[in-house]
Amino acid sequence: MVKSFPPISPKVPRLLHGADYNPDQWLRYPDILKEDIRLMKLSRCNVMSVGIFSWVSLEPEEGRFSFDWLDQVLDAFKDNGIYAFLATPSGARPAWLSKKYPEVLRTERNRVRNLYGKRHNHCYTSPVYRRKTAIINGKLAERYANHPAVIGWHISNEYGGECHCDLCQVKFREWLLAKYKTLDQLNHAWWTAFWSHTYTDWDEIESPAPHGEDALHGLNLDWKRFVTDQTVDFCRHEIAHVRSFNPELPITTNFMGTYAGLNYWKFVDLLDVISWDSYPTWHNNWQEDAKLGADIGFVHDINRSLKGGRPFMLMESTPSMTNWHDVSKLKRPGMHELSSLQAVAHGSDTVQYFQWRKSRGSSEKLHGAVVDHEGSEHTRVFQDVKKLGEKLAKLEEIAGTTVEPEAAIIFDWENRWALEDAQGPRNIGLHYERTVKSFYEPFWQEGVPVDIIHMEADLSRYKLVVAPMLYMLKEGAAERIEQFVQNGGTFVTTYWSGIADENDLAFLGGFPGGLRKTLGIWSEEIDALHDGQKNKIVMDNDNRLGLGGCYEAAELCDLIHLEGAEALAFYEEDFYAGRPALTVNLFGAGKAYYIASRNEAAFQEAFLSKLIEETGIAKVLDTELPKGVTAQLRTDGSHDYIFLLNFTAENQSIALPEGTYTDVLKGTSKKGTVKLASYGTCILRRSRQTE
Repeated sequence: MVKSFPPISPKVPRLLHGADYNPDQWLRYPDILKEDIRLMKLSRCNVMSVGIFSWVSLEPEEGRFSFDWLDQVLDAFKDNGIYAFLATPSGARPAWLSKKYPEVLRTERNRVRNLYGKRHNHCYTSPVYRRKTAIINGKLAERYANHPAVIGWHISNEYGGECHCDLCQVKFREWLLAKYKTLDQLNHAWWTAFWSHTYTDWDEIESPAPHGEDALHGLNLDWKRFVTDQTVDFCRHEIAHVRSFNPELPITTNFMGTYAGLNYWKFVDLLDVISWDSYPTWHNNWQEDAKLGADIGFVHDINRSLKGGRPFMLMESTPSMTNWHDVSKLKRPGMHELSSLQAVAHGSDTVQYFQWRKSRGSSEKLHGAVVDHEGSEHTRVFQDVKKLGEKLAKLEEIAGTTVEPEAAIIFDWENRWALEDAQGPRNIGLHYERTVKSFYEPFWQEGVPVDIIHMEADLSRYKLVVAPMLYMLKEGAAERIEQFVQNGGTFVTTYWSGIADENDLAFLGGFPGGLRKTLGIWSEEIDALHDGQKNKIVMDNDNRLGLGGCYEAAELCDLIHLEGAEALAFYEEDFYAGRPALTVNLFGAGKAYYIASRNEAAFQEAFLSKLIEETGIAKVLDTELPKGVTAQLRTDGSHDYIFLLNFTAENQSIALPEGTYTDVLKGTSKKGTVKLASYGTCILRRSRQTE
């Protein structure tokens, strides 16, 4: 039975609403803090992330600390029922630190050390930087870990980037030695006989240089793994110096969606709660809001899945515009509430913004904020935030609830790294992330909850697992998939799967490697199409899925042979016309599908709709949803909380199936038809006993 999770903090057993707050930028304006407190209470904001880039205000000179201003802020929070996630300030170091200890500055791929400036310009390996972060983190924890306003730690900010300094080169070699033990093992794994790249001494090994990235794919892949491990180790180092003063305080660090530079699964065991920063480009001219809504739902589901369904935190979002987008578009009426409640619908227990008050100067002075330069509550944005805060206060019962999806999609960071480094079959774009999202969108549109998992995850809890472009098969992955299908699961994968192992060495004996038996096919060749070139796949008459018609194929067409599988569709054109384009293999008690070509969205919609029906996966609402409207679910095991979200600019109507529904915000019963305004929302409660 589904169970709720405990609140992020027992001090605030409800949904959190707040923002990044930078009082250190306003120390010359003593009236600002008092006014900010008034506005926070007025907007129903109950939590602030404080001190994220405040190192120089906390330690203006080496060894001289200044905490009076932070004392004042946190004491004011305590007196007014506001709470804080206190940040460690390692995301941006003071000028005095960079000047005295230049080794802390990051070195780029060209082996040139950066000058001082910007943020995230530091070496995670540097003993000096680690020593200095330990001191400032320890001072903060000693002073504030038991402060009544502090409910958690915000470790650094948006970890990212890499350093190629001499210290990192040494650490990388140590990492490789621990992994491979011998140069012979490393040389084989990296296939270094290629272009005479064989290493004869560990000191010959360096991180990828700008001109060398195209040669040894094993080196490129291991470097990315090392960067993740070194960043994780630095995060662990930071946590160690705050955890001991109050082990009960939850710890998070804010992720950046599907940021390619780090494998976020490696951070999971360090963190008590996952958080991420969301900045969609709503109302753009190249993507409908509904499609973008599905893309953002996908990332929300990643963050819920990272901790096994535990609610996450929307740590940053803009209440209005994003100044670093190509175009700083304002949110249309309704979009702020819709995009915020979307996060809650997918499992967030917070809605937080960057930022609380607009900076007066520098690169974020025009970034959206709750409080404008004008400074009062008399703005459209402030009133939107206040309205949302009032609604979140009525959703206390939803905090801690979760969902246990019956379907999962594999999105694996290391698979992405290897696939995008492959040099073929389409160097103008294999589009891994876009492809995975194209398989997610039909689930989102039909209101079917989905977990987003990595290839080493436990599959046994799911009825259906989809793994688009599973190019890399780590050791044991094929065996887990085989067992999943053998035991009755339904598995779906696509072209360009089962190509290489965890070292990015191509499988010998035929593709798709270890999946060949489970899928019942052999992939002999793959045809890459130029942009604009098309083919078609035609569904076989009376195929077991009951799909009809034909669908456009583009970019990638796999040429496969049947080895036990049956064909459900065939190519219509080119020299491989008549060859299988969609197959199913009845394997054990389950089924394994192979999609040989990259098809138009209509195929994914029709195909996955059939699989949802075939596998008996429950939809949030057993009703047809209008295009652009989704239904998402959170549950405590006794009650379902159904979020109806309209990502279109038109009014929409949804026919409710029979049952007893209550509008959570209005407290009224609901039946018949729910009407949603443009970018509108509705949250319903349904007793599980009535299903």
